[in-house]
Amino acid sequence: MPLKTHLDEQPSINLTSMIDIVFLIIIFFMVGAEFTEMERDISLHVPEVSDIRALAAAPEKKVINVFGDGRISLDDQFVTLGALEARLAAAKSEYADLGVVVRGDSEGRFQEVASVLNACRKAGISDMGISVRMAAAPKGSKR
Repeated sequence: MPLKTHLDEQPSINLTSMIDIVFLIIIFFMVGAEFTEMERDISLHVPEVSDIRALAAAPEKKVINVFGDGRISLDDQFVTLGALEARLAAAKSEYADLGVVVRGDSEGRFQEVASVLNACRKAGISDMGISVRMAAAPKGSKR
C-alpha cells in the first residue's frame, strides 16, 4: 500500500478580478454623482405649462370615514359633504383612476354612507368600495 508522503496544496481563490470590478463600480457611481451635481448647477429656466397633470400612477385608494354622529373625514381631516365632493373631483382630475373606500360606523345611519357614495359618484369616481369586518365565527361552526 503506497503511503502519501507529500502534502496537497490547499485550493485558493483569486480575488483580484472581483476587487477590480468593485473598484470600477465605485468609480462609476462617483462619476455619475458628479454629473447630477453639475446638472443641478446649470442656471436654466424651465418652461411653464397651464394644464398640470400628474405623471405618476394614481395613489392608493382614498379612505373616507363616516362616523356615527354624521361627521365625515377624508385624509384625516373633517369635511362637509360639499367639500368632500369638491376635493374628490379635484383629485379625480389629477388621477383618472382614483378609487375610494368608504368606512361607515356600524352604529351610524346608512343614509350618511349613501350620501357619501353619491358625492363620490358626482365627483366622477367609479371605483368605490365599502369596508366591512368579518364577524367572529360561533363556536362549533365551520366556514
